Amino acid sequence: MLGKVRQLWKKLLIRRLRRAGMRISPDCRIIGRRTVWGSEPYLIEIGKHVTISNDCIFVTHDGGTWVFRDRPEFRGVARFGTIRILDNCFIGARTIILPGVTIGPNAVVGAGSVVRKDVPPGEVHAGNPARFITTVEDYAERSRERSPHLDWHGSEKRKRAMLEATFWGKG
Repeated sequence: MLGKVRQLWKKLLIRRLRRAGMRISPDCRIIGRRTVWGSEPYLIEIGKHVTISNDCIFVTHDGGTWVFRDRPEFRGVARFGTIRILDNCFIGARTIILPGVTIGPNAVVGAGSVVRKDVPPGEVHAGNPARFITTVEDYAERSRERSPHLDWHGSEKRKRAMLEATFWGKG
Protein backbone atom coordinates (compact mmCIF):
# COMPACT_ATOMS: atom_id res chain seq x y z
CA MET A 1 0.00 0.00 0.00
CA LEU A 2 2.78 2.47 0.92
CA GLY A 3 4.45 1.83 -2.45
CA LYS A 4 1.27 2.77 -4.29
CA VAL A 5 0.93 5.97 -2.25
CA ARG A 6 4.53 6.92 -3.12
CA GLN A 7 3.93 6.24 -6.82
CA LEU A 8 0.79 8.39 -6.79
CA TRP A 9 2.61 11.18 -4.94
CA LYS A 10 5.43 11.08 -7.51
CA LYS A 11 3.00 11.27 -10.44
CA LEU A 12 1.18 14.21 -8.86
CA LEU A 13 4.46 16.00 -8.12
CA ILE A 14 5.75 15.57 -11.67
CA ARG A 15 2.40 16.76 -13.05
CA ARG A 16 2.53 19.84 -10.78
CA LEU A 17 6.13 20.62 -11.75
CA ARG A 18 5.28 20.30 -15.45
CA ARG A 19 2.34 22.67 -15.01
CA ALA A 20 4.80 25.14 -13.47
CA GLY A 21 6.90 24.81 -16.64
CA MET A 22 9.64 22.43 -15.54
CA ARG A 23 10.95 20.06 -18.18
CA ILE A 24 11.07 16.72 -16.37
CA SER A 25 11.21 13.14 -17.58
CA PRO A 26 8.58 10.76 -16.17
CA ASP A 27 11.16 8.14 -15.16
CA CYS A 28 12.88 10.36 -12.58
CA ARG A 29 13.14 9.28 -8.98
CA ILE A 30 12.41 12.08 -6.52
CA ILE A 31 13.09 11.04 -2.94
CA GLY A 32 11.40 12.89 -0.10
CA ARG A 33 9.03 15.81 -0.24
CA ARG A 34 11.11 18.79 0.82
CA THR A 35 13.13 19.57 -2.30
CA VAL A 36 12.88 23.28 -3.14
CA TRP A 37 12.39 23.85 -6.87
CA GLY A 38 12.95 27.60 -6.71
CA SER A 39 10.81 30.50 -7.82
CA GLU A 40 11.39 29.78 -11.53
CA PRO A 41 10.83 26.02 -12.00
CA TYR A 42 10.35 26.72 -15.72
CA LEU A 43 14.15 27.26 -15.87
CA ILE A 44 14.84 23.67 -14.70
CA GLU A 45 15.26 20.64 -16.97
CA ILE A 46 15.65 17.09 -15.64
CA GLY A 47 16.50 14.27 -18.05
CA LYS A 48 15.78 10.56 -18.10
CA HIS A 49 16.70 8.19 -15.27
CA VAL A 50 17.68 10.92 -12.78
CA THR A 51 17.50 10.61 -9.00
CA ILE A 52 16.99 13.73 -6.89
CA SER A 53 17.58 12.85 -3.23
CA ASN A 54 16.05 14.44 -0.12
CA ASP A 55 16.00 18.17 0.57
CA CYS A 56 17.81 19.48 -2.52
CA ILE A 57 17.59 23.17 -3.43
CA PHE A 58 17.45 24.51 -6.98
CA VAL A 59 18.33 28.21 -7.22
CA THR A 60 17.58 29.73 -10.63
CA HIS A 61 18.31 33.37 -9.80
CA ASP A 62 20.88 35.50 -7.99
CA GLY A 63 18.99 37.30 -5.25
CA GLY A 64 22.07 39.30 -4.33
CA THR A 65 21.23 41.86 -7.01
CA TRP A 66 18.66 43.18 -4.53
CA VAL A 67 21.49 45.06 -2.78
CA PHE A 68 22.11 47.46 -5.69
CA ARG A 69 18.96 47.16 -7.79
CA ASP A 70 17.43 50.37 -6.39
CA ARG A 71 20.34 52.48 -7.68
CA PRO A 72 19.37 54.21 -10.94
CA GLU A 73 22.21 52.73 -12.99
CA PHE A 74 21.21 49.19 -11.94
CA ARG A 75 17.41 49.54 -12.00
CA GLY A 76 15.86 46.32 -13.29
CA VAL A 77 19.12 44.34 -13.12
CA ALA A 78 18.52 40.69 -12.30
CA ARG A 79 20.51 37.54 -12.93
CA PHE A 80 18.83 34.28 -13.88
CA GLY A 81 20.13 30.96 -15.18
CA THR A 82 18.87 27.55 -16.18
CA ILE A 83 19.62 24.35 -14.32
CA ARG A 84 19.94 21.28 -16.52
CA ILE A 85 20.41 17.77 -15.16
CA LEU A 86 20.98 15.50 -18.12
CA ASP A 87 20.23 11.77 -18.42
CA ASN A 88 21.30 9.14 -15.90
CA CYS A 89 22.45 11.33 -13.00
CA PHE A 90 22.30 11.06 -9.23
CA ILE A 91 21.98 14.16 -7.04
CA GLY A 92 22.77 13.48 -3.37
CA ALA A 93 20.73 14.66 -0.40
CA ARG A 94 20.79 18.34 0.55
CA THR A 95 22.63 19.40 -2.58
CA ILE A 96 22.28 23.04 -3.64
CA ILE A 97 22.45 23.73 -7.37
CA LEU A 98 23.03 27.34 -8.41
CA PRO A 99 21.89 29.13 -11.60
CA GLY A 100 23.53 28.39 -14.93
CA VAL A 101 24.65 24.84 -14.07
CA THR A 102 24.49 21.75 -16.29
CA ILE A 103 25.11 18.30 -14.76
CA GLY A 104 25.96 15.14 -16.61
CA PRO A 105 24.98 12.97 -18.39
CA ASN A 106 26.07 9.98 -16.31
CA ALA A 107 27.27 12.16 -13.42
CA VAL A 108 27.01 11.90 -9.64
CA VAL A 109 26.84 14.81 -7.19
CA GLY A 110 27.61 13.89 -3.58
CA ALA A 111 25.34 14.74 -0.66
CA GLY A 112 25.61 18.24 0.78
CA SER A 113 27.35 19.69 -2.25
CA VAL A 114 27.04 23.25 -3.51
CA VAL A 115 27.20 23.07 -7.30
CA ARG A 116 28.16 26.41 -8.86
CA LYS A 117 29.86 25.15 -12.03
CA ASP A 118 29.00 22.52 -14.63
CA VAL A 119 29.66 18.88 -13.79
CA PRO A 120 31.13 17.15 -16.87
CA PRO A 121 29.73 13.83 -18.13
CA GLY A 122 30.83 10.71 -16.29
CA GLU A 123 32.29 12.48 -13.25
CA VAL A 124 31.63 12.46 -9.51
CA HIS A 125 31.71 15.88 -7.83
CA ALA A 126 31.17 16.72 -4.15
CA GLY A 127 31.85 19.37 -1.55
CA ASN A 128 31.34 23.09 -1.02
CA PRO A 129 32.00 24.22 -3.61
CA ALA A 130 31.55 20.96 -5.49
CA ARG A 131 34.76 19.73 -7.10
CA PHE A 132 35.96 16.70 -9.04
CA ILE A 133 36.36 13.57 -6.89
CA THR A 134 36.68 10.71 -9.39
CA THR A 135 35.18 9.34 -12.56
CA VAL A 136 31.94 7.38 -12.44
CA GLU A 137 33.82 4.35 -13.83
CA ASP A 138 36.35 4.41 -10.97
CA TYR A 139 33.54 4.97 -8.48
CA ALA A 140 31.66 1.97 -9.94
CA GLU A 141 34.72 -0.29 -9.66
CA ARG A 142 35.45 0.76 -6.06
CA SER A 143 31.78 0.27 -5.19
CA ARG A 144 31.86 -3.26 -6.61
CA GLU A 145 34.99 -4.08 -4.57
CA ARG A 146 33.36 -2.81 -1.35
CA SER A 147 29.88 -4.20 -1.93
CA PRO A 148 28.62 -7.01 0.33
CA HIS A 149 27.02 -8.57 -2.83
CA LEU A 150 23.60 -9.17 -1.39
CA ASP A 151 20.61 -10.48 -3.31
CA TRP A 152 17.65 -8.86 -1.59
CA HIS A 153 15.59 -7.23 -4.32
CA GLY A 154 11.86 -7.27 -3.73
CA SER A 155 11.87 -7.79 0.02
CA GLU A 156 12.67 -5.11 2.60
CA LYS A 157 12.57 -7.78 5.33
CA ARG A 158 15.16 -9.87 3.48
CA LYS A 159 17.32 -6.80 2.83
CA ARG A 160 17.31 -5.89 6.52
CA ALA A 161 18.23 -9.41 7.58
CA MET A 162 21.12 -9.58 5.09
CA LEU A 163 22.47 -6.14 6.03
CA GLU A 164 22.25 -6.82 9.75
CA ALA A 165 24.03 -10.13 9.27
CA THR A 166 26.73 -8.46 7.16
CA PHE A 167 27.36 -5.44 9.40
CA TRP A 168 26.33 -6.56 12.89
CA GLY A 169 26.85 -10.32 12.67
CA LYS A 170 23.16 -11.00 13.34
CA GLY A 171 21.18 -13.54 11.46
